[in-house]
Amino acid sequence: MLIPKRVKRRKQHRGVLKGTAHKGNIVAYGEYGLVAEEAGWIKSNQIEAARIAMTRFIKRGGQVWIDIFPHKPITRHPAEARMGSGKGNVEFWVAVVKPGRVMFEMAGVPEEVAREAMRLAGHKLPVKCKFVKKEETVAENTAKGGEV
Repeated sequence: MLIPKRVKRRKQHRGVLKGTAHKGNIVAYGEYGLVAEEAGWIKSNQIEAARIAMTRFIKRGGQVWIDIFPHKPITRHPAEARMGSGKGNVEFWVAVVKPGRVMFEMAGVPEEVAREAMRLAGHKLPVKCKFVKKEETVAENTAKGGEV
């Protein structure tokens, strides 16, 4: 599973999930991408499950890029603990995803294979996703006035 090698501060605030993705919203490396349609937190084990689902379906052909990384630590108090006594321990790490964020990319396989692999990966994730091609994301962002 993905976790940071080292961090400066181990505990963070929860933050707010509003707005759309301003970075990571174009398919940069591959030909096809899986884009988030809603905001949410994606755990490191969910990212790994999606990666395994994709690579198994394409039978290790082609290339897969993971464009999100779980930088955010989420803390929890143990069950039946009394109130107070500080912030809980880090339980897991999440990647913060906003609408429009490209989460996975793929190249070197036919479109039908990529579409099915991304569909299987999308079922492992807690946010709604859509399949996009590289030229679609570039055209959307240039229409909005963004840079490519």
